[in-house]
Amino acid sequence: MKRIILIACVLFTGFVSASAQRYAIIDTKYILDKMPEYRDADKKIQQVSEQWQKEIDDKQAELDKMYKNYDAEQFMLSDELKKKRETELFNREKEVRDLQKRRFGYEGDLFKERQRIVKPIQDKVYNAIQKVAVAHAYDFVLDKSEGITVIFADPKLEKSDEVLRELGIRG
Repeated sequence: MKRIILIACVLFTGFVSASAQRYAIIDTKYILDKMPEYRDADKKIQQVSEQWQKEIDDKQAELDKMYKNYDAEQFMLSDELKKKRETELFNREKEVRDLQKRRFGYEGDLFKERQRIVKPIQDKVYNAIQKVAVAHAYDFVLDKSEGITVIFADPKLEKSDEVLRELGIRG
């Protein structure tokens, strides 16, 4: 009997504390998309990305041409020249792969550029979210834009426009 009462008390306490929590839902993607500085930063990142991709595509086209020339000439080459050309092809192919990895790989140039340009904007949004959360005494704030799936959310809880106002942007 004591056990049942203890379990009931624990459940009741959990229910009361859970219902007392205040929370809000925001959409950081929506907020960022409304920020002109983020849109400009995103365009810059896109331009840099396209420029680097063109650089890689040009090097790949050059490598493809070298392979075609080698295929056409290999029957006329001595073993020594074949070996030399194959080594050259291998080295060029490695250069292209290394360049692609350096530009677009994990923590590559694109990642660093995005961090340099976008992170200050994201920090600004995060600070605005914190101000809104403190001002309204929210216990926690959920971001529905990525990673967390929100099956249902009461529209009254959506506070993205309030964060935009805190940033000085009209929704």
